Amino acid sequence: MADKKTDMAGEKQMANAIRALAMDAVQKANSGHPGMPMGMADVATVLFNRFINLDPKHPDWPDRDRFVLSAGHGSMLQYAIHHLVGYDDMPMSELENFRQLGHRTAGHPEYGHAKGIETTTGPLGQGIATAVGMALAERMLASRFGKTLVDHFTYVIAGDGCLMEGISHEAIDFAGHLKLGKLIVFWDDNHISIDGKTELATSTNQMQRFRAAGWHVQKVDGYDNDAIAAAIENARRSGRPSLIACKTIIGFGAPNLQGSEKTHGAPLGADEIAAARKKLGWAFKPFEIPDDIYAAWGTVAKRGSAARRQWLARHKDSRRARAFDAAIAGELPAPVGRALAAFRKKHMAEKTKVATRKASQMALEVINAKTSLTVGGSADLTHSNLTITKGMASVAPGKFKGSYIHYGVREHGMAAAMNGIALHKGFIPYGGTFLVFTDYARGAIRLSALMGQRVVYVMTHDSIGLGEDGPTHQPIEHLAMLRATPNLNLFRPADIIETAEAWEIALQATDRPSVLALSRQNLPMLRERSGAANLSANGAYLLRKPKGKRDVTLMATGSEVEIAVRAADILAKGHKIKAAVVSMPCWELFEATGESYQADVLGTAPRIAIEAAARLGWDRWVGDSGGFIGMNSFGASAPADKLYPHFGITAEKTVELALAKLG
Repeated sequence: MADKKTDMAGEKQMANAIRALAMDAVQKANSGHPGMPMGMADVATVLFNRFINLDPKHPDWPDRDRFVLSAGHGSMLQYAIHHLVGYDDMPMSELENFRQLGHRTAGHPEYGHAKGIETTTGPLGQGIATAVGMALAERMLASRFGKTLVDHFTYVIAGDGCLMEGISHEAIDFAGHLKLGKLIVFWDDNHISIDGKTELATSTNQMQRFRAAGWHVQKVDGYDNDAIAAAIENARRSGRPSLIACKTIIGFGAPNLQGSEKTHGAPLGADEIAAARKKLGWAFKPFEIPDDIYAAWGTVAKRGSAARRQWLARHKDSRRARAFDAAIAGELPAPVGRALAAFRKKHMAEKTKVATRKASQMALEVINAKTSLTVGGSADLTHSNLTITKGMASVAPGKFKGSYIHYGVREHGMAAAMNGIALHKGFIPYGGTFLVFTDYARGAIRLSALMGQRVVYVMTHDSIGLGEDGPTHQPIEHLAMLRATPNLNLFRPADIIETAEAWEIALQATDRPSVLALSRQNLPMLRERSGAANLSANGAYLLRKPKGKRDVTLMATGSEVEIAVRAADILAKGHKIKAAVVSMPCWELFEATGESYQADVLGTAPRIAIEAAARLGWDRWVGDSGGFIGMNSFGASAPADKLYPHFGITAEKTVELALAKLG
């Protein structure tokens, strides 16, 4: 609740401390964005001074309020506040080394680089979309564990650029539909972008836009502290997500440059900073903060610490505390692994032939029956992606006990929301769409990897094998794009066994996202040797090893492993050629195994790779003497069994190439 006895004059100086630190840090770095921190300093000060609950000494306290700086270019606002409220990893030396190598004060806020940064922002719109996932996770956890353990807000500062980005529409619409009443967005309404006034590129009435999406909307003067506080009070009571449009001036306090795009992304200069200090009444040297300002900001930490102690008392008395702690820890229960092992054994014995998208659903039936951590969803393709399992109830407006989320046709918004769910903690999110639409979700998938979040992307219809929908829906370059992304595991399983193995690995990988590229068409079970070991954990393995020295190695992923096996049979029976078959469900894991294992798997014989996708990346595995069977163009609209011969992706073409390589 707001403090009714707030010292307005003191609060203005608290805001000026943010402005001074932002000006000084950007000037010293000769790089950065002073305009937004200066313009929004009062709004941020009111929020932190009167409302927000966080404890800098315990930044991971589960029931803290979340603060997301969606306008991440204004990172000095967040770093200044963190220094002022007392985060122990944000001493003044970090601000003095803003944007410098090896320091926590990166150009844009980066999750994991400094305490209290809830998500990486910078790509505009990602912050507000990720915050929607955080707010949704809060409501879902509260529905399971009650208000005594889960009852906090998610606050966002977003700029004009965030609201211009297409992902913002997906996020705003989704949040309004679900009535996420604990989400409050402050719009830095300064009408300035990098090119100049926003009227150069947009005339959208943002307040009407938010109202149309079902949001509670208010407008305030960004320098009237009591009006800001009243708006926050109203927003907290609204029961709907709230937009507070804050009329501000970019670079506020810089007498000659405020209100201009010149303050957006460049230092103000020594003379303008001196003039700003005089105008603001800030008579202190660069990076100097007086004790009374530190003391004023220190009350934020004291209030948060008291709130945390009260929560700890409730936690101690709660019968649900142990289950809540387990959910926040996110450790996969042991029965999941045992159930998946039994699943693999059963379907190996039965030689189950299904599409890997169906195999994924079958594995999820086992997983979801053994843990309540997993939360599924799809971007309006539930019964194509097969991401729902028996007993999963849908999340709906005001109804958050379910474990299945209908994201609508919002691939980018879905990916960002899943990042927010993972960052919030309490769940392991997975969501599906077609592999080709990773193009739409790309920005958020990249942030999953950058932040090291356990998000599982179920991407079905993974090749020309999807058939008649044609080249618009047939991914070609997408596997290469995903493999090029650092800290991301891409799985393209060949059968039901590898699909279950991929799910087990993805759920255990707590430091990165996973993408499962799954087939529309049925695939045979190919594993020839039994055993409990998860062979996919090595990324690649010898599916078939001939007796004696091999003559050629056939390498493939996904649906093309079946083609490699058939080609090996033809070579053996018709040409007395010994072909090893290597299944490579996950390049990234294979890269991590080391040279000795790789040499054993790859061998020294000529290698041929088979994949119904672009060649890019395969040459590192096939070597100078190897070959490739795959795509070098977009696909076409036809039944899958017509497309593979049309594009020359067959066992017969593989045999021809092998014979040519062997001379």
